[in-house]
Amino acid sequence: MTRPAIWTIGYEGVTQAALIPTLKDSEVVLLAEIRYLPLSRRPGFSKPSLTAAAEEAGISYRHFKQLGTPAEGRSAARRGDHAGLERSYAGQLELPEALAQMAELRTLSGEKRVALLCYERSAGECHRSLLHAAAFHDFERIDLEPALRG
Repeated sequence: MTRPAIWTIGYEGVTQAALIPTLKDSEVVLLAEIRYLPLSRRPGFSKPSLTAAAEEAGISYRHFKQLGTPAEGRSAARRGDHAGLERSYAGQLELPEALAQMAELRTLSGEKRVALLCYERSAGECHRSLLHAAAFHDFERIDLEPALRG
């Protein structure tokens, strides 16, 4: 039996014009937004713009707010405190709403190609890796890295 897979992607240092083709080339059909707040000062990465671009490319978009990092975890990540990020995010993943969204995302990922989206380029420095460990430990993790902007 083939092991299921989950894709991850971060938009740090890239443009929307690089991110969307990377998803298309990997045959991703659902972009799972796992930022708690789907906002960005970077053009093209706030929810409305990203949704429109993904859907125009034939990729569905869903926001899984409860799988995002709470404020204290985001603050820890900005300080480079990975242990603080891990503690905060572990608490988030224990909430009933997060457990329900993890179960839904796991089901979807077993049926179609799903990419988890967040900001950090490297999944190892992001809560994407923590979510993978918590909910997708039996899935292969494929980290996509779009070309950096010039």
